[in-house]
Amino acid sequence: MFLILLLVAGVAALATWVTSLGVYRVAMRYRIHPPVRERDVHSRPTPRLGGVAMFIGVLAAFIVASFIPQFASVFSEPLRILVLLGAVTLIVVVGVLDDLIELDWMLKLGAQLAVAIAIALYSVQIVSLPIAGLTVGSATLSITSTVLVLVLIMNAVNFIDGLDALVAGVTIIGAAAFFTYIWILSQSLGQQNATFSLASLITAVVIGVCLGILPLNWHPAKMFIGDAGALMVGLLTAVSAVAVTGQIDIAVVGGRSQLVPAFIPILLPLAILLMPLLDFVLAVLRRVLNGKSPFSADRKHLHHRLLDMGHSHFGAVLTFYAWTAVVSIGCIMFLFVPPWTAVTFVLVGFLVCAIVTALPVTPRLWHSFLRLVRVRTQQLRRPEVEDEERSVASNPRETRQ
Repeated sequence: MFLILLLVAGVAALATWVTSLGVYRVAMRYRIHPPVRERDVHSRPTPRLGGVAMFIGVLAAFIVASFIPQFASVFSEPLRILVLLGAVTLIVVVGVLDDLIELDWMLKLGAQLAVAIAIALYSVQIVSLPIAGLTVGSATLSITSTVLVLVLIMNAVNFIDGLDALVAGVTIIGAAAFFTYIWILSQSLGQQNATFSLASLITAVVIGVCLGILPLNWHPAKMFIGDAGALMVGLLTAVSAVAVTGQIDIAVVGGRSQLVPAFIPILLPLAILLMPLLDFVLAVLRRVLNGKSPFSADRKHLHHRLLDMGHSHFGAVLTFYAWTAVVSIGCIMFLFVPPWTAVTFVLVGFLVCAIVTALPVTPRLWHSFLRLVRVRTQQLRRPEVEDEERSVASNPRETRQ
């Protein structure tokens, strides 16, 4: 099964890469690229149609998967897949329009809600919580919670799309960790049921399309993934998380610790999306407190702050990668090693990431500290100098002697 999923990811990557080359040429030939905005970190007009190539990669991968017998359980419910792909299509169309003409934020939010509701009704939804076997007793509550999760993750991923290869790289790291977890669960069941097969398929496709877009999206990017790509990746990531987290039996979770693995199904999606979710929450709070729309654009995202701290474009992206990797790998380690080993890895990883994050400002802080010490020393010595001067002035004879 692993080789089959690798094949699907390869199809997604190849289709995305080939399509991205064509999309880039068309965009450059016909100047299909918006002007540089004040909040942008790039200086030359760049096409934002990478999401179109990624969408083609998703379609190609699903078409190939539909002919593979191991995914028969996934495609045995055509409506489920058609609704999912229809939702992806709608969100890509809205994203492309926003990339070209900047749609009103309420229209974009309305489209996101429509997509999320359709998926919650006909594709996947949260029906249980992996804590003590809790079940969501109300259908309305199940649909509502699913819609909120889908919209939240879509926007969280979209909010960090401000640097070259940031979304693609963070998604690859997080999706790889989540794929590992899904694989562990499916192996512990001894079989691949429809839920795990769908989640595995989506995760493999997401990894594939993100790898396929990297050659043109890597710094300095020739083409951005745009809202179309970021929203689509966020939506697919959310669907795979809901498919597993909201529908698993906690009894299948293995591991040496009886406490931590029980919470892994909830912690892992939060962990792999830690940076996007943190940026999303801070951005919404910042804008609301300033009396602005929570979806209004600004230049105060976490990646902008890293640049302002002195990080290079490449350094800021790698810093995001590092934080995502430490949290994601740390969560997975709880399933393989004793808890103290996993905790040690996370703590050391956090320390290293914190040092790397603060590295550009360290010289400035050190020089500021030395300057403060020098000024303070001069202030402390000034009274002594003044006393000596007064003493000399009051005893001129002693001075001459």
